Amino acid sequence: MTKPKVLISDKMDPNAARIFEERGCDVDVITGETPEELKARIGEYDGLAIRSSTTVTQEILDAATNLKVIGRAGIGVDNVDIPYASGKGVVVMNTPFGNSITTAEHAIAMMMALARQIPQADARTQKGEWPKKDFMGIEVTGKTLGLIGAGNIGSIVASRALGLKMKVIAFDPFLTEERAVEIGVEKVDLDTLLARADFITLHTPLTDETRNILSAENLAKTKQGVRIVNCARGGLIDEAALAEKLESGHVAGAALDVFQTEPAKESPLFGLPNFICTPHLGASTTEAQVNVALQVAEQMADYLVNGGVTNALNMPSLSAEEAPKLRPYMGLAENLGSLVGQLAHGNLTRISIEREGAAAGLSGKPIEGAVLAGLMRQYSDTVNMVNAPYLAKERGLDIRSIRHEKEGVYNTLLRVTVGTEDGDRSVAGTLFGAEAPRLVEIFGVRIEAELEGHMLYIVNEDAPGFIGRIGSLLGDNGINIGTFHLGRRTSGGEAVLLLSVDQAIPADVVKKACALQGVKVVKPLSF
Repeated sequence: MTKPKVLISDKMDPNAARIFEERGCDVDVITGETPEELKARIGEYDGLAIRSSTTVTQEILDAATNLKVIGRAGIGVDNVDIPYASGKGVVVMNTPFGNSITTAEHAIAMMMALARQIPQADARTQKGEWPKKDFMGIEVTGKTLGLIGAGNIGSIVASRALGLKMKVIAFDPFLTEERAVEIGVEKVDLDTLLARADFITLHTPLTDETRNILSAENLAKTKQGVRIVNCARGGLIDEAALAEKLESGHVAGAALDVFQTEPAKESPLFGLPNFICTPHLGASTTEAQVNVALQVAEQMADYLVNGGVTNALNMPSLSAEEAPKLRPYMGLAENLGSLVGQLAHGNLTRISIEREGAAAGLSGKPIEGAVLAGLMRQYSDTVNMVNAPYLAKERGLDIRSIRHEKEGVYNTLLRVTVGTEDGDRSVAGTLFGAEAPRLVEIFGVRIEAELEGHMLYIVNEDAPGFIGRIGSLLGDNGINIGTFHLGRRTSGGEAVLLLSVDQAIPADVVKKACALQGVKVVKPLSF
C-alpha cells in the first residue's frame, strides 16, 4: 500500500516529521515557498501541515487534487479557507489546547509589566538615566481582575491571578455558577465587570458577538485608572477609542499582543507613554511550539493512516458505517444549535437535545456534538464537533440527550432547547426526503425554512402592511431577498418572519428595521 505523503510547509519542531514517519507517512519539509511554488507542488500530497506563514487559498485547494487533510499547528485558522476546503472534502484540523498555558502566562506577564511600568523604566535606564521617581507602580495584590472569557485560557489566567492574591471576576455567557465556584471566580455581567475591574484581560475569540466588545461606549463604563490586557484576538478592542482613553488618563495603561491589522505597522496607540505591546507572542515559547507541532503530526497521521478524526473544524467524529446515515442529521443539528445560539438571550445554563421518531435510533453523541458546535461557535473560534462537548462541560453547561422513539407529527425530528435566565428557548427541525434539512418550529411558532447563508429574523405585531415595509426597506438598501418564511402564534398577535438574503445586512439597515412600526426583535443570522 502506498504511504500517505505529507508536506510540512512552515517551520516547526523537527520531531513532527519523525512522528509522521514513525506512523507510516512519507514526509517532506519544504518551507518558505511562494504561493505559486506551493500551488505547483501541492498536488502530490495527501496532507499539509502548516503554522501561520502558509495561507491556504482557493487557488491552492484547487491545485491540491490529492489533499485529504490540513493540520494547523496552533489555534487560529484564519489562514485557511475552511468553507472551500470543506467543499473540496479536505478535513481541517487545529491544536486548540497546545499553547493555552503559554498564552495565559503572557497575559499575566503583560499585566505585571503594566503594573510596574517595566518596559518604560527599562528603556530610560538603558539610556543612562536613573528615573526612579518617575515610575510609581501599583501592587496587583488585592486588586480586582476582570476576565472577559473564562474558557480554557481564561481559567488558567484566573488560577495564576488567585495565586497573586487578586480578586477575580468573570464575564462569559457559558460560565455557570457551579463552574465559577470551581475555578474560584465571581460570575458577573459585562457592565458589572467594567465598573469593578482594576485590570481587564480578554480571552475570547473574534466573532460577531465579541467584535469591539471594548468599544468606546464600553470603555467609558470602565473604572477610572483601569489597566487593559489583550493577548487573545485583534478587533476585540476599538483601538482608536482606547488611545483616547489612554491620553485622557481614564485608562491608566494598556498592553496588547494582538492588533486589528497584523503585522501592525502603525496604530493610534503607538508612542503613548502608558501603552506597551508585543508582536503576537502569546504562543511563542519553546514548549508551546513543540507541543502543537507534535500534536498536529499525531492527529494528521492518525487520520491519514487509520481514519481517526481529532480536533477537526469541519468534520464530526464518525465511523465509515455511520457517516452516510448521520451526515444529513449532522447538518440539521449544527444549524439548529447555531440558530438557538444566535437568538437565545441571557446566560445559558442547560441544553436539551431531543431525537424523535427515526432520529431516536441514531447515535446520539455525533448529533450532540454537532448541536454544541453550532451553539458555541458564536463564542469560540476553535470549537468543532469533536471538542464542543469538552468546551461545554468545561463551562459547566448541563447537557441532556433525550430519545422519543414514538413518532410525532414528523417521521423524524430533532429539537434543541436551551435554558436561559429568560426561560427556555426551543427550535426544531426535520429532514425532507431523508436528506434535506428544514426548520419547522422556532420558539413555539411553526415555520418551515432552510437555514443557510445570511438570514434575518424578525418578531413583529401581526398587522397588515408589515411585509411591504420590510421589503421596501431592504430593496431601498440594495439587499435582495432570496426566500421569505412566515409564522404566527395567533391572528393579530405575534408574528415571526425569517428571510434569506444575498449578503450580510449592514448594522445601519438592522437599526432601520428595528424602527419599523410593530417590530419587536430584529436579529441578523449567519449559517
